[in-house]
Amino acid sequence: MTSEEVRVLARECGFELAGVAEAEPVPEAAWYREWVAAGYAGEMRYLTDRRAAVREDPRNLLASARSIVCVGKLYQTPWPYSTQFSDEERAWISRYAWGDDYHDVMRRRLERLAARIGALEYRICVDTAPLLERSYARLAGLGWIGKNTCLINQRSGSWFFLGELLMSLEIAPDGPPPDRCGTCRRCIDACPTTAIIPGGAGYTVDSRLCISYFTIEKRGTVPEEMRGGIGGHVFGCDICQDVCCLLYTSRCV
Repeated sequence: MTSEEVRVLARECGFELAGVAEAEPVPEAAWYREWVAAGYAGEMRYLTDRRAAVREDPRNLLASARSIVCVGKLYQTPWPYSTQFSDEERAWISRYAWGDDYHDVMRRRLERLAARIGALEYRICVDTAPLLERSYARLAGLGWIGKNTCLINQRSGSWFFLGELLMSLEIAPDGPPPDRCGTCRRCIDACPTTAIIPGGAGYTVDSRLCISYFTIEKRGTVPEEMRGGIGGHVFGCDICQDVCCLLYTSRCV
């Protein structure tokens, strides 16, 4: 089977994006260790406990893995962007949470895809598995990792959920696209809490400054000094995606 045949099957299973990467360790594993060591994970212990080491190699999840089918499911909507939202009597919920639980949706479709491919030994990963998802999705050609650390597809922006199918079946891998952020700093300059900072191979996010971290991950009250920047966000934040998408409106439809 070829990666193009996988893309055809993935589209039939409801995924707009798909590609294949090798089930091998990636250089980003070293950057991840540095990110954790710097304390950027904050109180998210699931990123720093014993599962952190599992991320070093996808074969820790499936010993027989030789290929990773990476898929993307778009969740873009025609509704307003957070940067255009000005109703002081209402609050903002991140766009990804406006529909059904994506874990269930993605898993059902990946099960269908595994059956269509005819995979005998496989493991499905959707967000909760200790896997460097964006890195493998980039290698599979789904997009490049932007300065806001989101995976960005040239035609579809960053509005897609990621899922993976680790398989014992060997398929010739795709390749990563070029980084197209260039000198753009819109996401960096727009972040009201200055969470996007230099790190890794370019930029990274300090979770301890991120609105999504404070409104979803961190338990307890939000520090007073952060409340002004958080504003009307009550669950997640889309600002660094919104300003990027508005720059290239044609790719976000």
